Amino acid sequence: MAKKDAPPRWDRKMQQRLARGEAAALGELYDRFASLVHGLAHRVLGDERAADGITREVFVHVWEHPEAYDPKQGPLRSWVAGLTHRLAVQRLRATETAALTQGTDGSTEELERKVRHASVAARADYIVQSMPTPLRAALELAYFQRRDYRQAAADLSITEDEARRRLRLGLQLLSTAHDTGAPGAPPGYGGAA
Repeated sequence: MAKKDAPPRWDRKMQQRLARGEAAALGELYDRFASLVHGLAHRVLGDERAADGITREVFVHVWEHPEAYDPKQGPLRSWVAGLTHRLAVQRLRATETAALTQGTDGSTEELERKVRHASVAARADYIVQSMPTPLRAALELAYFQRRDYRQAAADLSITEDEARRRLRLGLQLLSTAHDTGAPGAPPGYGGAA
């Protein structure tokens, strides 16, 4: 049995391939994480073009600095999500600060509120995307299709007790989105980045 703190083999190999400058590795990484990166950036920034820019920045950073990822600190997915969050929050702050200095309505308190709100929303998205499929499926039935635990159990062909367990666990994980030190949040994925 593998050590609990040992990074996944794919993560270590990917970092090694990137460090060697394998363009195919960057392509694989992009295929695997581009939708995660773009989705998180869009959630923070609320702007498609800005999210595209952050997506490019993240993959350029990974390509130019593969050694910045430490497999001992957690999965590559979490590191990429944390990097995305950090860059998107920096962009949001820069954009909003520029708007404040140009005299548009707003205050630094409003800016910080926007950043906190965007951070919580991005963490919630990350938590949902990272959930095991059975938990995510139960939550999607309950939230999007307004199913109760009995209906979710029938739709998923599981017992009612199992449906309640999945919904409770999924909601517990999701509730950690407000907690900057949440167990479901990647390292360095705090609200104030």
